[in-house]
Amino acid sequence: MKTVILCGGRGTRIREVADRIPKPMVPIGKYPILWHIMNHYAFYNYKDFILCLGYLGWQIKNYFLNFKAMSDDFTIQLDKPWDLEYQGNAQLDCDWRITLAETGDNAQTGARIRKIRRYVEKDSSFMMTYGDGLSDVNISELIKFHESHGKVGTVTGVRPTSRFGEINIGKDSQVLEFHEKPQTTTGRINGGFFVFNTDKIWDYLPEKEDLNFERESLKEIAKEGELRMYPHDGFWQPMDTYREYKMLNEIWEEGISKGTLPWPGEKLQ
Repeated sequence: MKTVILCGGRGTRIREVADRIPKPMVPIGKYPILWHIMNHYAFYNYKDFILCLGYLGWQIKNYFLNFKAMSDDFTIQLDKPWDLEYQGNAQLDCDWRITLAETGDNAQTGARIRKIRRYVEKDSSFMMTYGDGLSDVNISELIKFHESHGKVGTVTGVRPTSRFGEINIGKDSQVLEFHEKPQTTTGRINGGFFVFNTDKIWDYLPEKEDLNFERESLKEIAKEGELRMYPHDGFWQPMDTYREYKMLNEIWEEGISKGTLPWPGEKLQ
């Protein structure tokens, strides 16, 4: 099964770090957030990716074209620069297959998905997510859930973290508990990490450049009773703002010191 990742956004709310690079290339620790997301899927042995490129997409192409050279020691003979001798001591060992698809600088999310139809239409289903959020969603369980209900699509529903601390109060205004930035206990939002049946999804993706997948396509799928939610209560963190960028990097640094991260599959060496 292939995984489609939307990588065309401009990151207008995180310009402090994404002004001159596409948002999926913003680094969390040593690697772009896009790499962390792909590594999550690869952990569950889903290693065939389709990246929907847009704003400054050539930078993402350049990253993967030079991925091996950037992550391994090598010896180069200058009169034969194409014949690199890699030393085989890279920390990153990625046997991934990646299709980098140009979907337009100004296309909306629905249009981007429509444009990669030819890469997935031979498969019965495909996964899709955004290039700016990390999670520990169990991909195997997500797929199992999707296959169990037979509808057009599955969306992962998450409870977002509150921006502010939460105070629980008892009698006489006594503070019983204080939770710093807790996860909300009511309501879920779209956390990405979708699965779609390939034979039906295109009915909800008309050919128009300004097709917004979330505001139009998903609403129509839900209206027709063809969308189910996979509940996820574990780690989930988007990177929409500079504050969230700093938070994810703090989580990375803490993970390095402890030898573990809340998202799966990483080799902390």
